[in-house]
Amino acid sequence: MSEEAKTSRRTGVWRLGALGALSGLLAGYSALATAELTSAAVRPESSPVIAVGGAAIDRTPAAVKDWAIQHFGTNDKLVLQLGILAVLTLLALALGALAARYRRVGSAGVLVFGVVGGFAATSRPDSTSIADALPSVAGAVVGAGLLYYLVGRLRPRRTPTAAQTHDEAHEAHEAEEATEEETGWDRRGFIVAATAAAAASTGVGLLGRSLNGAQGQDAVASRNQIRLPVPASAASPVPKGAALRVKDVTPFMTPNQDFYRVDTALVVPKVDATSWRLRIHGKGVTREATLSFADLLRMPLIERNITLACVSNEVGGPYVGNARWIGVRLADLLAQCGVEPPSKGGPADQLVARSVDGMTIGSPVEDVMDGRDAMLALGMNGEPLPFAHGFPVRMVVPGLFGFVSACKWIQDIELTTFDDYDPYWVKRDWARKAPVKTQSRIDTPKPFARPKEGTVTVAGVAWAQHRGIDKVEVRVDNGPWRQADLAAEDTRDTWRQWSFPWKATSGGHTVTVRATDRTGEIQTEQRTRTIPDGASGWHSVVVTVD
Repeated sequence: MSEEAKTSRRTGVWRLGALGALSGLLAGYSALATAELTSAAVRPESSPVIAVGGAAIDRTPAAVKDWAIQHFGTNDKLVLQLGILAVLTLLALALGALAARYRRVGSAGVLVFGVVGGFAATSRPDSTSIADALPSVAGAVVGAGLLYYLVGRLRPRRTPTAAQTHDEAHEAHEAEEATEEETGWDRRGFIVAATAAAAASTGVGLLGRSLNGAQGQDAVASRNQIRLPVPASAASPVPKGAALRVKDVTPFMTPNQDFYRVDTALVVPKVDATSWRLRIHGKGVTREATLSFADLLRMPLIERNITLACVSNEVGGPYVGNARWIGVRLADLLAQCGVEPPSKGGPADQLVARSVDGMTIGSPVEDVMDGRDAMLALGMNGEPLPFAHGFPVRMVVPGLFGFVSACKWIQDIELTTFDDYDPYWVKRDWARKAPVKTQSRIDTPKPFARPKEGTVTVAGVAWAQHRGIDKVEVRVDNGPWRQADLAAEDTRDTWRQWSFPWKATSGGHTVTVRATDRTGEIQTEQRTRTIPDGASGWHSVVVTVD
């Protein structure tokens, strides 16, 4: 073979590989679009990206999840979905390049990923039907078929020639190998098919997304129609002086749009309140109940200011917020069903709450029935719960970290025991019981700030829900602890703001804070990770005074 033929052949091979990769990308795009449309006929959560993402979350070690929350914050789910799409893109390119040489093998590879997606969808906790596998399977079949067709257009069109000698045939074969990828493929057919596939896939994907979005419209309409009644037990007005007028201090009440969100749901469930039901059953339940949203609205409601904290919150972290909640007192609801706490002989010591997305949260029965304002919340800061925070109903239990109390989108309550059942997070090495730890945080000055010499206001928040904050102290460098000024206390279930006038001198300084709760327990200096029951340690900031 001449050098010119070899060069031409190498060029043809690279071109074949590139066009094959493009075919794989189009096939992958078509598969996802088909799956999106099919999921509209099944349920949005059965879409492959959501199903695979959910399965990945379920199988990710707790330490990795915690790392993701610390580094990506509330964008952790977006990062995961983008990562899944990036991996699928690379796999589609690779399968396309493979199919250009081995047509059936590459197409079969697409089918394999359909099986993987189907398995992921049906293995999710919220999956109730084998139909959840249909979107992944349907998308894979369409993608595999399209890839098989497109790479077929890349193959040479051979025409019979006159009889040739053996040497002539060999030379002709070499020439064909050298040029088939460059000139022998169905260029026009490939371009037409690829363009049509891209356009059709875009249309199918948009239609699927539109139909999936429409499924949430009933939920939106049901939320818009809700008018929360006046609670039978309203929250007391926030005391004057509970909110300090200090720049950069976290507001005493956290607006809904600023309230932290940490959960495992890749897509926020949108549940129609008119069709929502809550079942209460299990050990010690003598009168099982199935309640509608309207049933809860007719019950006596309580309204309380309660600070919630996430167990993934590092020392000084942002995953804590204070809101005004309205709902049904959980202890009263359980009592109506005949439930007794363990201290009074009840057989159940764990309340397992189940969400519509399959999440399970376990709470100590004794804690939710000990007189604290544990509730099934219907409203937040004067409006029905936002979808991201659990609409139509969620649990709120003051004094417990969210992963053992704050079940969002709740639909089932089962009374059981800690010996009989481990909920989602316990299976992943988190603690069974997790009361909120005494914590404090410096909001101002910010780390590495450069305040001017003179009086600098150091301020922040401290919390020890259901125990209350008794004292906050500040230390500069290795100096003595000095007591900060506490803002007025709302309730022992809410955080307290504090401030300290620091006579700052020039140079670098480390400012540290610690709190003491109402039981006399001083916030520990010992640093611990968030796993298994929440971080601990003193919060410090380093500043340079000019």
